[in-house]
Amino acid sequence: QVQLVESGGGLVQAGGSLRLSCAASRRTFSSYAMGWFRQAPGKEREFVGSISKSGRITYYADSVKGRFTISRDNANSVYLQMNSLKPEDTAVYYCSADALRVGAAMGDYWGQGTQVTVSS
Repeated sequence: QVQLVESGGGLVQAGGSLRLSCAASRRTFSSYAMGWFRQAPGKEREFVGSISKSGRITYYADSVKGRFTISRDNANSVYLQMNSLKPEDTAVYYCSADALRVGAAMGDYWGQGTQVTVSS
């Protein structure tokens, strides 16, 4: 299986920036599309963004488009650069990997999540 470990979460004021990282243990990491999801307390998991195996195609939820950027280093890490953060971005952010799908329907593997809290 693919083991995913997220990092980079924390507390930030509204308007600030944060960069999340996701490292995969599997050597065939480039064979997987990668994505980010988030879940706030009492709410269902929400798609945030994803990136294709090649890194050439990205998808974003409308709520984060223009503020968040997903990227990968073609090695074993995927990143989520979050700018202009809003209090409504507060959630646990999860990294996901999928060998076939990319987008909201992906999710063969999941990380444990990292907490992002945006204060007003």
